[in-house]
Amino acid sequence: MHRTGLAFDWARYLKPMFLAASVLAASMLPAPGPAAAQAADGAKKPHVVFVTGDDEYRSEITMPMIAKILEAKHNMRTSVAFARPTPQTKDNIEGLEALKDADLAVMFVRFRKLPDDQLKLILDYADSGKPLVGLRTSTHAFLYSAGDKHVALNDTFGRDVWGQKWLFHNGHRSSTDVQIIEAAKDNPVLRGVEPAFHCRSWLYHVLPLEGDCTPLLMGKAVDSEQKESVANPVAWTKSHKGGRVFFTTLGHPDDFKLLGMRRLLINGILWSLGQEIPAAGANAEIQGDYVAPPTT
Repeated sequence: MHRTGLAFDWARYLKPMFLAASVLAASMLPAPGPAAAQAADGAKKPHVVFVTGDDEYRSEITMPMIAKILEAKHNMRTSVAFARPTPQTKDNIEGLEALKDADLAVMFVRFRKLPDDQLKLILDYADSGKPLVGLRTSTHAFLYSAGDKHVALNDTFGRDVWGQKWLFHNGHRSSTDVQIIEAAKDNPVLRGVEPAFHCRSWLYHVLPLEGDCTPLLMGKAVDSEQKESVANPVAWTKSHKGGRVFFTTLGHPDDFKLLGMRRLLINGILWSLGQEIPAAGANAEIQGDYVAPPTT
């Protein structure tokens, strides 16, 4: 079911003081970092490292597609780390060493149980103050067993870095109507993004967001499997350790067929790096053919 002309009752879901705090948080976000200056004077292409391994939403296919756009259209250098030998492998992501040289990390992972050396590469980057971008299941990036020395990360990484951990969603048979939040309509991350659109991702429940989050887009579940379904943010900005953070709970393979979804993510990458976002939004034209793979 695909509905347009949405009319969400925002006051019911977002208290005025929550929006006021969001505006304040946006004014306190860190200034553009050195990657922006380097890109401006041509001294260095920003290095964007994609960390994949969600074994459900096919990030091993969708993130390399975004990486190709960044290289072809936005003068960036990219690396992609993959779960090996298969995306379902929970305890090995090859290529994480690239994070040592990264200007931005993009994470799309789910329920990993990485060895100490690999986990350290991710945590060191997250604590470095450099910018971060996350998608969907990265709210629950790790799943360590009870008693493991890293078990706290199951909850704290999502809350501290992205603004929320895994709570619940509205069911695999549902989808989501998305609309720009009025208070955020002038945010540069939303340039060129349709005011309202429909996507295949089933809605994640993330309220209340934690930290200095500024919600940008609100989603409303369509055909929810939950008895009661409320609107929830599906994209926001925040900060972590002094660096800019952009997060979206969207990311189903079908979502990336939408120009607006690809543009939203690339806008978020540019914003996180401190680069200027064009008035019409980032160039998000696909390089080659993209056929949305089935979820697993």
